[in-house]
Amino acid sequence: MKKKYIILSLVLTAFSLQSCFVAKKYQQPELEIQDQYRNVSTSDSTSLANMPWEQIFTDPKLKELIGEALQNNLDLKIAVERVNAAEAYYKQGKMGYLPTLNISANGGKYNLSDNSLTGISSGGNGPNYENYQLNGNISWEADIWGKIRSSKRASQAGYLQSQAARRAVESSLVANMASAYFQLIALDAQVKVATQTVTTRKESLETMKSLKEAGQVTEAAVKQTEAQLYSTQILLLDLKQNVVLLENTISLLLGKDSGNIARNSLNDQKIDVDLNTGFPMQLVRNRPDVMVAEYGLRNAFELTNVARSNFYPSVSISANAGFESVQFDNWFNSASLFSNFIGNLAQPLFNKRSIRTQYEVAKAQQMQAKYNFKKALLTAEKEVSDALYIYQTEQERYDIRQRELQALKEAVSYSEELLNNGYQNTTYLEVLTARGNALNSEINAIDSKFKQLNAVVDLYLALGGGWK
Repeated sequence: MKKKYIILSLVLTAFSLQSCFVAKKYQQPELEIQDQYRNVSTSDSTSLANMPWEQIFTDPKLKELIGEALQNNLDLKIAVERVNAAEAYYKQGKMGYLPTLNISANGGKYNLSDNSLTGISSGGNGPNYENYQLNGNISWEADIWGKIRSSKRASQAGYLQSQAARRAVESSLVANMASAYFQLIALDAQVKVATQTVTTRKESLETMKSLKEAGQVTEAAVKQTEAQLYSTQILLLDLKQNVVLLENTISLLLGKDSGNIARNSLNDQKIDVDLNTGFPMQLVRNRPDVMVAEYGLRNAFELTNVARSNFYPSVSISANAGFESVQFDNWFNSASLFSNFIGNLAQPLFNKRSIRTQYEVAKAQQMQAKYNFKKALLTAEKEVSDALYIYQTEQERYDIRQRELQALKEAVSYSEELLNNGYQNTTYLEVLTARGNALNSEINAIDSKFKQLNAVVDLYLALGGGWK
């Protein structure tokens, strides 16, 4: 009967004390987010962030590469294992309310020393005896101050944070693959231009040699044309080298040995979706890194609750029961049965400031997490604004590059025609200059096309990478 009274009194004490303190409830910090992005007017809540990558990047070869990377990329596999580890901690946190149960069994023969205190007290003849024990122990702690609940919520936030982090890795992987693919096909286009230019300049060198023999140009003109050929051949080697290095990078993203990458051409690329951004407030729900930062803040907040609860007393109940006998034959006899029951109320008094230190550290870490969350929001706004402005600028730059390229091609054609026809006011230097400008313009036009495509990739990633 006394045990029942003890249990009842401890339970009543636990529930009465619980009403005195409840762990603070997490509230999202007030967000100071502007209504519009800089330099962009948004009137539609439909966002590119809600579109899966398959609808944005439509090149079949690119889709195959992204799908393969999502299956085999090693960084993504590591992120998945982090989720599995966090899930295990979360499952453990959900079991915090349950009691702890342990079972142990031991038995053996014991020979004590004749020179021990027991041996001397028995006249120099250390006793020999056997002892066998089967013991079960159960203990349970009352969650008066919300410590267990806060630990559970902290582990849940950690689990959700790992999921958001995995999604961030996945979005970055899609973006990195798309960017590398666009750069690769842009290099292909530049290699094609450089290869054609090498062929043309070889023909020009032969023409210049013929003009020299005809007395229309000097040996200096021939050597200048020859040097221009060598310069283009070096450019071609550099471009081919970059192609191989980029193929190796893509192979690493695919989680396989370096090799050739199947791809289409730059002219095949089209972006057929409306680049709507939605409102800045949507970034809180769409950006995985923002979600990672907020779940980190939740985790730090709940761990502060746990640290605060350590200042208060703890109430626990434990019980022991089992069989113990000095003779093996009587081990499981009813007379060998033993049990005990203990109720415990403990209040920390002096612990060399360890509890206060843990609490102050937890509060400081919570403030760090809060500032990290705010920084993640500001970074998200900046990246969207940057990506939008770059995309608009690259569109205009590409159109201008195209007009510049057409003008320079015509300049080369006119200069060569005048030189070949012996027009006195046209020199070989003008022809060489026109050729060099045309090649640079064509290379730059291809680079502008790549940057235009890459700006879409940056915008996709800045808006959350298809997370919803």
